[in-house]
Amino acid sequence: MSALDAHEQHERAEHAHHAQDPFITRVSITIALLAVAAAIVGSLETVQSATAINATSRAVLAQDKATDVWNEYQADSLKKHIYGIAADAPGPDAARYRKTSADQVAAQKTLRDEATAGEQERDQLVKTAETAERRHHWLTAAAALLEIGIGISSVSIITKNRLFWFGALALGLGGVGLFVTGWLV
Repeated sequence: MSALDAHEQHERAEHAHHAQDPFITRVSITIALLAVAAAIVGSLETVQSATAINATSRAVLAQDKATDVWNEYQADSLKKHIYGIAADAPGPDAARYRKTSADQVAAQKTLRDEATAGEQERDQLVKTAETAERRHHWLTAAAALLEIGIGISSVSIITKNRLFWFGALALGLGGVGLFVTGWLV
């Protein structure tokens, strides 16, 4: 909600206070409550959107790191096989090649563990991004209902029609319901 909107809501509340009309006072309080709810939901919507983007970016980086490690693992595998072939050939360096081939096996185990950890980090970040994105969509709908409720509440003040106010209350409750559902899903 912008500063201009907040100022307009304040002016409506002052007008209702001066008019001493209980209906206008109730609707003004409804508008204020819906505005607070919309501000909270809108802020959380922004946070969830940023969380989804951040987690997705970090997941891509984790995957890139894991891919680099798997590439190194493959290179070490090739080296191990080459040294193994060289160790099987007769010559003075066969023992050194055998040791180097065995060293490659140990290095591959470390690389495999590192690559697997990177993939697990990626998977966790993808889950975080999916949860945040799902919440973002629910919160967007919730904020929209709350803001529509504010607009319809304003119409009820202008027309002094209770049906508009009841509709605004229903929209506000719907917005709160979407917020709760979205946060729990």
